Amino acid sequence: MSDPIVLIPARLASTRLPNKPLADIHGKPMIVHVLDRAREAAVGPVVVAAAEAEVVEAVEAAGGRAVLTDPDLPSGSDRIHQALQRIDPQARHDLIVNLQGDLPTLDPELIRAVLSPLADPAVDIGSLAVEIEDAQERDNPNVVKPVCAFAEKTSIARALYFTRCSAPWDGGDPRKPLYHHIGIYAYRRAALDRFVALPPSPLELREKLEQLRALEAGMRVDVARVDTLPLGVDTPADLERARSLLAPR
Repeated sequence: MSDPIVLIPARLASTRLPNKPLADIHGKPMIVHVLDRAREAAVGPVVVAAAEAEVVEAVEAAGGRAVLTDPDLPSGSDRIHQALQRIDPQARHDLIVNLQGDLPTLDPELIRAVLSPLADPAVDIGSLAVEIEDAQERDNPNVVKPVCAFAEKTSIARALYFTRCSAPWDGGDPRKPLYHHIGIYAYRRAALDRFVALPPSPLELREKLEQLRALEAGMRVDVARVDTLPLGVDTPADLERARSLLAPR
């Protein structure tokens, strides 16, 4: 793990919460709060991969670094990949964290944790999961579940699949754990290059889960189990909750 970098994709075109990266949270745009959390993790430089000049301006006004990317790119993965080519053409950074730009209350420890699966050289991509505690999440299709088996006293497991269904089958026993996937990723640079060059895969299109493209291509994705589920801000109600959590004490 010689030289990680954290890249945060951000775009204004959110249907449920327009201009989401610039939403004010106690005098700072949301994207700046995410930038601050990433800096606190202290794993490497942090750069925002922005789709619009307004986001670049907001980040730079807060003393951060941002790079403008093509607004028509289809995904956050494509956005961070393009940003990486522009800011690091010499390929100095060999590990890339893809951090969502809508996690203003994120525990910085999660950024460190997502790199831990890459300690195994056989792993292409690292991600995170937390055990489901709310019974309603077990059958909620908006909660993505990684299908993986954590051995006793281990916190990293290989992901065999990701699904919106309740999986693996629990036989009606709610004591058997299911896991809530957290959409933060750490890529080896070669894995990110390969991933964005692949076309969308059949299971990816069926489940609407981008990470299935990697699994269908034979790439290895390992998941680190953590104890904290970050708040993703997707709606006005989420934004109000984030403001409450980040209110000055």
